[in-house]
Amino acid sequence: MMNSPIPSTLICIGYLIAVCLGPKFMANRSPYNIRQLLLVYNVAMVALSGYLFYEFLAAGWLNGYSLGCQPVDYSRSPTAMRMVRVCYLFFLSKFIELFDTIFFIMKKNFHQVSVLHVLHHGIMPISWWFGIRFVPGGFGTFHSCINSFIHFLMYLYYGLAALSPSFRQYLFLKKSMTWMQM
Repeated sequence: MMNSPIPSTLICIGYLIAVCLGPKFMANRSPYNIRQLLLVYNVAMVALSGYLFYEFLAAGWLNGYSLGCQPVDYSRSPTAMRMVRVCYLFFLSKFIELFDTIFFIMKKNFHQVSVLHVLHHGIMPISWWFGIRFVPGGFGTFHSCINSFIHFLMYLYYGLAALSPSFRQYLFLKKSMTWMQM
């Protein structure tokens, strides 16, 4: 996956095609009941996002990285390689997150498939390919650390909401979730 941006680009093009054709495919169909699938997916994404957040902190942000100007460590030291690994996992997670949109389409929640949502998910894997290939570490990982934490909260919220529709009324984070994502 790292030898060329072509595989990432082709996956993102496939994603955009699915986003365009998905609503047409669902036009005469009932929404799929994927509550159980979403519960499993969200639990897995909570675990992955929490792990990524922890690793970004342990590999750099609580281990000597500076908020001033943190250069990329291109050495093969254990700390540098740990950051490279977490960056690569973060990159791979961007492909997994493409399923967020697919699930919205399957549930016919088309209002959640905004231009901003599609652009964000469609661009992240490609931009992160370049990040991992050329600058795997340094200050560029700060937003990834924060993003992982926000995704941890977001998937926790979605997982709790997937438990039961009646449970959603007790989730106070709904209004804050979009703000935090921005």
